[in-house]
Amino acid sequence: MRRSGTLARQVLLVRVGRRGAELHGPADALPEPRYPERPRRRYGLQRFHRARLETIAPVSPAVVPAPVADEPEPTSIPLLPGERTMARRMKFALVNACTLASLLLGINAIFVAMRGDVRLAAFLLIACVAFDGLDGALARKLGVSSPFGAQMDSLADMCSFGLAAPVVVYASLAGEVPTAAAGVAAALVAACAAIRLARFNVSPKDGRFFCGVPTTMAAAVLALMVVIGLPVPGVVQVAGVALLAFTMVSSFPYAKLARLVRLPLWVWLAPVVGALINVRLTFGLIVVGYLISGPLLWLRHRRTI
Repeated sequence: MRRSGTLARQVLLVRVGRRGAELHGPADALPEPRYPERPRRRYGLQRFHRARLETIAPVSPAVVPAPVADEPEPTSIPLLPGERTMARRMKFALVNACTLASLLLGINAIFVAMRGDVRLAAFLLIACVAFDGLDGALARKLGVSSPFGAQMDSLADMCSFGLAAPVVVYASLAGEVPTAAAGVAAALVAACAAIRLARFNVSPKDGRFFCGVPTTMAAAVLALMVVIGLPVPGVVQVAGVALLAFTMVSSFPYAKLARLVRLPLWVWLAPVVGALINVRLTFGLIVVGYLISGPLLWLRHRRTI
């Protein structure tokens, strides 16, 4: 009972001290307990011995959030930029029809190669190359170039030159080399064509040179190789296909067709006369010369820096 009474008196003193602080001002410290030598944790009195009483600051009113500006609504990009007259729409449809023709010819080349008629499939690939060059030339001449047309052309190139060309190559090599070697060569062509097209879409354009052999030219070389029927061993053909695939993803500069057309007339007479004498040898020399021109131009550019 004595301890209970002592606890009651201490609590009473604390309450009186608090009330006095409210009436006469804040107190610096609360009164000490009557028996400081006794343990205080036993009775839970530690909470009454604080240096100062905490004051509760008034809560400021909530800040009204600033109004969020309305985001602009997304707008669709027109397929045909510029004036949308009937004449321009017809021109735009003609250009995209050439692109679709290249894509459809590539699909049919796959079907024909699967049927076993490799030579006809190669001719269809050559037709793909012709339509692929025609749609770009028409788009620039008619003034209907657009981002949609560029994407369509890239997808058609992947179908014709990234899928149809490897299938034709595989069908032409299947009977001369092991199946695994033919499959690896065809897979290299498909993979390098995809990398080449993706890099072309995101890289700055150079009006003078290609960065690597373009997929269109690589497909044309492969198709002509099947049509002409080069009399070389199958191992050499596989090595040539692999080399051509790697040149597509190389960084060597290769001259565009517009620059080749501007060459002197006597330069063009040499391959024409050679084709009349021996078309296979002339074709091989032209392909090898074009592939070597990339590293030579690269070395020349390095020396001039």
